[in-house]
Amino acid sequence: QNDADVRPKAFTVKHNQPQIFKLCPLCTVHRRSLLDVSLIPLFCERAAMKASQFLISTLKEAPADAEVVSHKLMTRAGLIKKLGAGIYNYMPMGLRVIRKVEAIVREEMNRAGAIEMTMPVVQPAELWQETGRFDKMGPELLRIKDRHGRDFVIQPTSEEVVTDVVRQEVRSYKQLPKNFYQIQTKFRDERRPRFGLMRGREFTMKDAYSFDRDMVSAKASYQVMAGAYRKIFDRFGLTYRAVAADSGAIGGDLSEEFQVIAATGEDAIVYCPTSSYAANMEKAEALGPSQPRGVATQALTKTATPGKSTCEDVAALLNVPLSTTVKSLVLATDTLDEQGEIVKSQVWLLLLRGDHDMNEVKVGKLPGMEGGFRFATLSEIEDHFGCKPGYLGPLNLKKSVHVVADRDVAVMADWICGANEADFHITGVNWGRDLPEPALVADIRNVVAGDKSPDGQGELAIERGIEVGHVFYLGTKYSKAMNATFLGEDGKPQFLEMGCYGIGITRLPAAAIEQNHDERGIIWPDAIAPFTAVVCPIGMDRSEAVKAEAERIYNGLLEAGVDVILDDRGERPGAMFADWELIGVPHRITIGDKGLKDGLVEYQHRRDAESSKVAVAEILAHVKARLSV
Repeated sequence: QNDADVRPKAFTVKHNQPQIFKLCPLCTVHRRSLLDVSLIPLFCERAAMKASQFLISTLKEAPADAEVVSHKLMTRAGLIKKLGAGIYNYMPMGLRVIRKVEAIVREEMNRAGAIEMTMPVVQPAELWQETGRFDKMGPELLRIKDRHGRDFVIQPTSEEVVTDVVRQEVRSYKQLPKNFYQIQTKFRDERRPRFGLMRGREFTMKDAYSFDRDMVSAKASYQVMAGAYRKIFDRFGLTYRAVAADSGAIGGDLSEEFQVIAATGEDAIVYCPTSSYAANMEKAEALGPSQPRGVATQALTKTATPGKSTCEDVAALLNVPLSTTVKSLVLATDTLDEQGEIVKSQVWLLLLRGDHDMNEVKVGKLPGMEGGFRFATLSEIEDHFGCKPGYLGPLNLKKSVHVVADRDVAVMADWICGANEADFHITGVNWGRDLPEPALVADIRNVVAGDKSPDGQGELAIERGIEVGHVFYLGTKYSKAMNATFLGEDGKPQFLEMGCYGIGITRLPAAAIEQNHDERGIIWPDAIAPFTAVVCPIGMDRSEAVKAEAERIYNGLLEAGVDVILDDRGERPGAMFADWELIGVPHRITIGDKGLKDGLVEYQHRRDAESSKVAVAEILAHVKARLSV
């Protein structure tokens, strides 16, 4: 908007050429527009900052309930302050980080064609009842009543509300596609909130929702969002992976998680170092062995294994590899009547190699398991196997069960399993000779490092990650439930095709800290640091030369568009440096009388082991050259 009326007078005098308006990333709350982003420090009161004007509230010790690094450091650095279980105040230092995250997300979402709106935190229950989620979502959905006894929810997400908006506003295919997003407070009543902002109850999320006329268009919208997310996470300056994720009951392959790589991450990320393959543990396919099943070489033998009820104990007792044992997992599926009562149950026996673990998501997709499953009760196990857990196996059953063998188990020979008798196992078990071939062979296990990559390009590796974003193709799940239609080219109503796309705005800083820290504190990437640089004058209150040079460098960085703070508190050098290393400001310039006499100041990046001396005349250029953006 080239409107002279909104130009600051100082700018009009100094610059009379046309400029492009940009939104100040530090003033998103006030929507303060400035003509040139490089001039933000001259006119934006939030950009110019001295430590004496700010709130710096660092702590020597972390609170007793802080378990992970990010929770400890965010509290010690004064970024957050706990108000209640899973509920935090975002302190001024932490809010600056969050605003920078928001600014990057907002800019890339707008660039991708998404339209910003805001939906209420408190939402009428009627919309959630339309989709059935009011009852199905469980205790994580916080339900409240108003003074008239009407039901409401505190939003954990907004599919229902945005679908309601679009079904009222979009009538024709000519109005599509549309993509709406918000950056808004969410609440999920976690049973056990912990890890600070990693698993809190109240948090901020960017959630977006695309609406299209058909599946082809919806997939195109999905790809636009997936591309925008890559740009967003590239700009954050974090090491991350976009991994294929399970799409749940909706099916299909259009679902990706964006995981910040961190040794402390809760999620296991599977990837191939020699190709582009990456998936989360739920999605990663475990290929079966390429070699055929070996021939039987052992006799079927009932072997005493007193007190050895686990595969590990049995393998150790018999002095054999754990991979020669087979574990038995007993599940059950229920058929319900209209009143929700169980009218029939079916017992399943899943067989996995002793050194492998069951993947519940994969199991939930087996034929007959799609409606859900549970672990069998002790009475059901004893009724079918005649034995308590610990010695179960597929031989000598009292009642028939559905047998599912993992791909690896299906090609095993001479394996070991429970004898369905306490303190006994059977060795030398072979398919075909000792029991029928499995009725169903499927991939039902988690992959392990060293498995072959599904793309055939190498072996799989596993690392830890923290999920901070998710893009997901929804299809017509919500539009059908809420009868959200539009008129197609043929004049007939059609259901809207949807996608949803989330980023954990307040979780992301915590993930960044988990990835970037050392024994001294946080190490922020430039793009999301609370301040990009800090000027630390030594004895500023005692030396006019130090004070003058500190002000000159500080103002020079401001004029260059660097988000800088001047520490004018008069702290001792050790205390001052400790604060900024804990807070994690990436670039530090130190000014002292002794150095100035030689025409030098000190520069140190937060990752540098030591400071380096730089000529006073060159310090601004040196800092700008070290900036990552």
